[in-house]
Amino acid sequence: MHIDWWTLALQTVNVLILIWILGRFFFRPVADLVAKRREEVAKLLADADAARKEAEDLRAEAVNLRVGLDAQRDHLIVAARDAAEKERASLLAQLSSELDRHRKDATIAIERERAAMQRAVVDRASEISIQIARRLLERLPASAAFSVFLDGLSEELDKLPTESRKSLAAAKPDQPIEVVSAVAVDDKQAARLRETIQAALGCELPLQLSCDPALIAGFEIRGRNVIVRNNWQADLDTIRRELDR
Repeated sequence: MHIDWWTLALQTVNVLILIWILGRFFFRPVADLVAKRREEVAKLLADADAARKEAEDLRAEAVNLRVGLDAQRDHLIVAARDAAEKERASLLAQLSSELDRHRKDATIAIERERAAMQRAVVDRASEISIQIARRLLERLPASAAFSVFLDGLSEELDKLPTESRKSLAAAKPDQPIEVVSAVAVDDKQAARLRETIQAALGCELPLQLSCDPALIAGFEIRGRNVIVRNNWQADLDTIRRELDR
């Protein structure tokens, strides 16, 4: 086998020149491009890591925010429930107070109405009683009515306590005892009236006779500190007080 060393040398030189050309104009730009791409990829990876980290931070922040919002929501719900319960209790208390007030007002109004009705009934009964008393009095002989009420007046004087009898017995001419009759009395009746009073009190007394139809029938003795009644009006007043009770 024959080797042409010149040809081999030339081909070697060609190969070296080709390698130099490739290294000069192809491999170096490609290497630079690869290095540049590698840097870009590294930067992209770094940006991706930063973005992933930021996303993880945002997700953690979102989780924390959600937890905080849940806690705040629960707190607001509890606060709203407590406020609603307090408001309900306040409204119930206010309503109960209003009901009590209306109930009291209604009770007072009913009591007033009842008292007014009772008063009207008592007044009407008093009027009817006075009418009945006057009609009965008209049927009685005047002398009989005078004698009956005079005897009753004597009994009332006998029932007086000692202090009241002394107060009447101490009457003076300038402060006489006033003897009021329901109807005017004649001289004979006036004399009997004076005798009965003086006999019951055991002494002569200055008396001043007068007439008051409001008594309906009977007499009334009015001293300085003592009043003795024996008349139908006094009886009706007693009945009215009993009805009021």
